[in-house]
Amino acid sequence: MVRLITRLPFSVQKKIGTALAYILLFVSAKRRHIVTTNVRLCFPELNDSEQLDFVRDIFIANSIGFFEIASAWWADPNTLADRFTVEGLEHIETAKKDGHGVLLISGHFVHLDLCGIFINHVTPIDVVYRPNNNPVMEQVVTQGRQRFFDAVLDRSNVRTIVKRLRAGKTVWYSPDQDFGRKHIVFAPFFGINAATITAPARLLAMGNAKAVGASFYRDNVSNQYRLTFHPIDPSFPSGDDFQDSLLINRFLEDWIRQQPDQYMWVHRRFKTRPEGESSLY
Repeated sequence: MVRLITRLPFSVQKKIGTALAYILLFVSAKRRHIVTTNVRLCFPELNDSEQLDFVRDIFIANSIGFFEIASAWWADPNTLADRFTVEGLEHIETAKKDGHGVLLISGHFVHLDLCGIFINHVTPIDVVYRPNNNPVMEQVVTQGRQRFFDAVLDRSNVRTIVKRLRAGKTVWYSPDQDFGRKHIVFAPFFGINAATITAPARLLAMGNAKAVGASFYRDNVSNQYRLTFHPIDPSFPSGDDFQDSLLINRFLEDWIRQQPDQYMWVHRRFKTRPEGESSLY
């Protein structure tokens, strides 16, 4: 059914995604609670009415984003070349000088797989991911990604990730989810201490690679996507895990604030808490 929907015009996909969002708002109390909590924590400047509207917009963007991501699994990449613009490609080219690999640092935006195809149009990339718990979805997603990414790498396979970086490859890595207490520091994210993995700094050091940031947005009127590559402070990694994590979180905040509803606020970003703190959810 999803594959059939992704064959429809995007204007129709948006309408289906919007209808799905209102259904999920009504039936998915747990997910609504997570999104509402994230909005309350990260956007305290919004009043109650504005926060409710924002929660609705997040559900709509994430539901539409599901079809955007699914489109990538079956799309013909050649048909997508005119759907995006790119800025800052020179930062990738500069980072790759002298044979360095590039760790492309980004976040979990709602249309990340589709934007992965766009990135691949301008520079070949590998992608790091967490295997899906559902074996059917794992097969669909992995096969879809293997069609256009150079390599699809399990995030636990550090040896292969480092090997690819040392070979001068560009590896797409998103360090903005809560994976528990292993290899983390607590660093502010939208003013809230968040379990932030320290892997990017380690991968850069082990892979002799350079870091570049990536953000992407969809214009809701034109339905065109804007990809932007960002320079990252050349002092990163500094050797200080907290300062390095703080720097990445601040970059992510800046990118998210440009189109905040198009970020995956459906995840429990603040699930893991410092010792002695109770759950925020």
